[in-house]
Amino acid sequence: MEPPIRSEAQLQQRQQRGDLRVRRASAYRRLVRQEGLEAAFASTDVVVAADAVFTDQASLHLSLGPSDPPIRLHSVQLGGVSGLASGGSGELVLPIGGGLADPDRLSGATVLDQLLAGQTLPLDASGEATPLHPRRELHTDLNLERIGAGRLLLHRAIVENGVVAVSSAPGVCHSPFGPLLGPFTTGLYSCGGAGSIGLTMPALSLLGPGSPVLVAGCIGWVMGSGSGHQPSPRRQASGHATTPGAAVAVAVDLHGLDRRWLRAAHFEGHGGALLVAIAAPVPLLHLDGARQAAAGASELAATVLDLALPRRVKPAFGRVSYAELTQGSFRLRDRPVRCAPAHSPRLAEEIAQQLLEALPAGRFPLRLPSRALGSRSAQLPLDP
Repeated sequence: MEPPIRSEAQLQQRQQRGDLRVRRASAYRRLVRQEGLEAAFASTDVVVAADAVFTDQASLHLSLGPSDPPIRLHSVQLGGVSGLASGGSGELVLPIGGGLADPDRLSGATVLDQLLAGQTLPLDASGEATPLHPRRELHTDLNLERIGAGRLLLHRAIVENGVVAVSSAPGVCHSPFGPLLGPFTTGLYSCGGAGSIGLTMPALSLLGPGSPVLVAGCIGWVMGSGSGHQPSPRRQASGHATTPGAAVAVAVDLHGLDRRWLRAAHFEGHGGALLVAIAAPVPLLHLDGARQAAAGASELAATVLDLALPRRVKPAFGRVSYAELTQGSFRLRDRPVRCAPAHSPRLAEEIAQQLLEALPAGRFPLRLPSRALGSRSAQLPLDP
């Protein structure tokens, strides 16, 4: 007889009483091996999963205060990075990526890093002259304290799985994950495997609009399906995706971000990016979910893709288990390929520990989504 299904109210009551049983994903998997699935499920309410991956699919949204005389922003540069005037008269959006041709490698990622480091940056703006906003130019300085409100929008914050990137071309192939040496000499894998959010929670089934996640030390909120959302990827019999699959977008308050879990980066041949550490609670509601959360590195796999071909559909070379990837090499076409993570296991561990401590203490809300992620795929080709 299977254990009864747990409800959101039951878990919230345990949290309020201070006896919510929370384990890190690695500790939960170890407990399953030692005591069996049903015993581990009976003694665990929530598993904490975490990622720390690179993304350029993000934007920094700033709400600036009024000037005198008022200005309606038209073109803007902050810290040498061009932004987009958006919405109201003082709304500014900076893309996190970009800066590929900039000799100083400036991007929205570097602006965010500098603001969080306490630096003051020059703001240069031109205005659209209107009767109520007559000012045409504004030159001032901004730091974090002079920005009234701001948020980081991660358009692709959490993804079910990643890929193993390789290159069939001779020499160095510059990719969004880092340099690849070819032909088929080195590889980079973009997901942490067992313990990552998407492989602990297949289909991101416990995330939806309004779900809380911990983003760089601050509570962020899921907005809905993210860029490249693919709700029906290829899956193993266990339900785990073998390709990136489902994705969510997350918004987080700028002023709550902790620079310890954010890193500005620049990829040669690709441009700016941001390394962001994110942790999410995975409530164990039933035995099937508990079984999926217990999957280890040898049971999970990612697809190998050739990034040397600049086409929408790239050649795939089967799957590699995360057990092989974490050993530092795998075999492809009967030859060894050295591989490394294109993410940060250390930052993922650190942010997971923060959530592990916050959940039992009631410092992080525990709730189930009011509605699921969208069933519509965002991967619609632009081919005519």
